[in-house]
Amino acid sequence: MTSQDQPAATAPASPSLANRYGGQKRTLSGKAKRTILILALVAGMAFMAWISTSNATDTVTFKDIGYSTPDATLAEVDFQVTKEPATAAKCSVKALDSKFAVVGWKVVDIAPNAADAGSDGGRTTAHRATVRTESQAVSGVVDNCWIPDAAK
Repeated sequence: MTSQDQPAATAPASPSLANRYGGQKRTLSGKAKRTILILALVAGMAFMAWISTSNATDTVTFKDIGYSTPDATLAEVDFQVTKEPATAAKCSVKALDSKFAVVGWKVVDIAPNAADAGSDGGRTTAHRATVRTESQAVSGVVDNCWIPDAAK
């Protein structure tokens, strides 16, 4: 075989890692690192401000205690409301039948309460709502509570 019959020899691959995988990645400059740090601090401060102001707004929570159905036209729902003592609230109470259909519904006004009552400074009060029903109810629950002035 002559040298003309052999295929042309290819250049051997360079063993250099830079040639194989590319050059070194550029690092962030000092200015870019400072900018990222400042943005992270601003975002953290904004998050903390949001948390502190969201906790300061008037909130109301409720807890179902029990229910009774004295007859086919009434349901009584017992519940607790926790709110600031000087604040009025409203709660929607509903009575349900065996298929979870609403058979009675009522909005109950929760008046401001005495600040010195109870172990929590008068924040939690117990209530009973009597709801008229169109058929026999098998359950009664509080659907929602809200501060009327805060809904505007």
